[in-house]
Amino acid sequence: MVMAEQNQVWLGSADAVIYIINVHSMSCNKQLTDHRASVTALAVQEGTAAPSEVYSCSVDGTVLAWNVSTLRVTSRFQLPCGGLTAMQLHGGRLWCCTGSSIVAVTTTGFVQQELRIDEICQEMSTSFLGFQLLPEQQQLWAACAGRSEVYVCSLEDLTQPPERIPLQDCSEVRCMIRVKRQVWVGGSGQSQGKTKGKIYVVSAERRAVEKELVAHADAVRTLCSAEDRYVLSGSGPEEGKIAIWKVE
Repeated sequence: MVMAEQNQVWLGSADAVIYIINVHSMSCNKQLTDHRASVTALAVQEGTAAPSEVYSCSVDGTVLAWNVSTLRVTSRFQLPCGGLTAMQLHGGRLWCCTGSSIVAVTTTGFVQQELRIDEICQEMSTSFLGFQLLPEQQQLWAACAGRSEVYVCSLEDLTQPPERIPLQDCSEVRCMIRVKRQVWVGGSGQSQGKTKGKIYVVSAERRAVEKELVAHADAVRTLCSAEDRYVLSGSGPEEGKIAIWKVE
């Protein structure tokens, strides 16, 4: 989901449709149907109040560029790997996450950098859950399925060995977002001898855990930032609740 104009929110859906919602009327004015698989991410240039283009990607590896004014596709390309689950636009390049790799490509689809999963976790079979870019520190933070740590890589050279940040009493990481100068990591872990949904607040500068928050009875499945002032956490189906946290 992204805000393309002051009055438009673009929302990607599992039914392969991009819905454009007017924030004033709270109604869906238009639908874009050029994708042929679930739309998994939307991206715009950071810091742009009124972007002229929106990029969308679907799970089959298709990436489309849209003109915001005309709502027409201006370019498209196909990544050779499927399972495309996340995408961010930074420095004129699209950073795309699949289960087996994170790749930086030009807006025309030329691969410039690639971080493969076997370069992160060689000892066991796993896949990338997602990533966060910290451009001011030239860092890429990645999370992997079934792991209890996060990985910090250099944006300048992804071939450098990553720094590992262990999360104490964590059973498994499920999600991760950046909030100001912190990275919030959600998952499950041990608290007073029981498995609980936990959130780890990690300092991006010191790359160390600042706080452990016991959030839910079930694992934390999703995290959402509200204007960098609050974080909303959502738990798994056993509990199905949302918690709201104030960012310090």
